[in-house]
Formats: sequence, structure tokens, C-alpha cells
Amino acid sequence: MGLLTGLLGLPLAPVRGVLWVAEQVRDQAEEQYYDPARIRAHLDRVDEARRAGELSEAEATELENELLQRLMVRRQ
Repeated sequence: MGLLTGLLGLPLAPVRGVLWVAEQVRDQAEEQYYDPARIRAHLDRVDEARRAGELSEAEATELENELLQRLMVRRQ
């Protein structure tokens, strides 16, 4: 990068910094969203709620399907 390019790009440095931070936050959120351990723990909580009568069978099945889809996306 030349001196002129560096000077002209300097005003954009904060924008680049914000974009980098946003990418890091997105990456961390996706990592947590698709984390197999978190998904399995959530599946266990859904099962406990079903047994306790806090969720109907249809609600529990819907939640389980969503969680299993997230787990399958992670494996691809």
C-alpha cells in the first residue's frame, strides 16, 4: 500500500474497524447457535419440559425438529 493510498483510505479506517467487529460478533453468534453441545442441552431441556407437561407433544416435536436441523447444518 502506497503512502497516497494509505492517506486516502485513512478516513475509512473506523468503518473497516466496525465491519471487522461486526464480522467477529456474527462468527461467534453462529458458532454458539450451531454448537452441538448447546443443541443437545437444549434438546434435553425440551424433553424435560415435555415430561413435566410444560410443552405439548406438538410444541416439543416442532422445537426438536428445529434443533435437529441446526445440528445437521453444522455437520455439513
